[in-house]
Amino acid sequence: MPTRLFTRSDGAVGRLLLVRLMLVIGAIALLVAVLWWDRAGLRDQIDGHISFIDVIYFAAVSITTVGYGDIVPVTDRARLVDAAFVTPMRLFMWLLFVGTAYELVLQRWIERWRMTRMQKQLSGHVIVCGYGHSGRYAASELALRGHRVVIIDADPDAAQAAADDGHIGLRGDATREADLMEAEIGRAEALLICLGRDDAAVLTTLTARHLHPGLRIVCHVSALENVKLIAQAGADATVQPSQVGGYLMADAVRTQHVADYVTDLLNSVGHVRLHERPARPDEAGKRMRDVEPELALRIIRNGVAVGFWEGEATVIRNGDLLLVVQPVGDPPATPAPSRLQTGSG
Repeated sequence: MPTRLFTRSDGAVGRLLLVRLMLVIGAIALLVAVLWWDRAGLRDQIDGHISFIDVIYFAAVSITTVGYGDIVPVTDRARLVDAAFVTPMRLFMWLLFVGTAYELVLQRWIERWRMTRMQKQLSGHVIVCGYGHSGRYAASELALRGHRVVIIDADPDAAQAAADDGHIGLRGDATREADLMEAEIGRAEALLICLGRDDAAVLTTLTARHLHPGLRIVCHVSALENVKLIAQAGADATVQPSQVGGYLMADAVRTQHVADYVTDLLNSVGHVRLHERPARPDEAGKRMRDVEPELALRIIRNGVAVGFWEGEATVIRNGDLLLVVQPVGDPPATPAPSRLQTGSG
């Protein structure tokens, strides 16, 4: 069963108590009105007179099941009212009290226990901030690649959707230190920021970098002019989906299969995938074209990109990173490092 971890704000607790209090007051008022209407069927064993205060008193002792016996129903109609109306009302009130106690005390204790248990199990996970379109696709792809994913989203419906999709859903604000710490950012492998707002992305990046200086941070950028700003805030990589989508759409004007093939390369359910890995010791001294069974497309050497057409520069050296195309189903030759170098080109 997917994990669901939500927190309730103080305002929500206040609204809950207010609603429950209004229900209690309304139920008691209705009970008093019914008993006052049928007061002729009640008998006061002390003075034989039923006043409005007596009706309120009888309603209170009846609904709380105290029942001192000083006021009793004596007619058939009064007994029928007690059996058909007062008893269900009594059950309703007890269920209301028990439900409120569960939601405000026991449920919070259980949630805290689950949160503590979940936090102890988290290590090497990926945190995704925001579960909109980009966050949902990113989380799905991460899960297919074997990562455990924690979602942080301020919208409880989004956190619920993340839980339903098999991730850990946390309701919270990704810009707050406390919420990132609840997601165990200190033991996370990476952080993906998909908030849809560049100002929130900058603040989240700064906060995350402060909490975990060695964390790999990948950030969704909405506006091209903010790429440099977010990189300066501490993001290791930035992605602008609208730019990438625009390139593919423009290319598709005159090509039929390029967009499909690029999509195939980037996701785990296609026939091939684009993979980044360190060069193996036995590959040192070989040219890129001699790498088997993969297809080597690029070398990243000291942060500089080397293309497969660049002659002697394509000879692989120890310490190089290779961008290769692999058939899906073939595992990487070596585990991918948790923090990858990036370069231009």
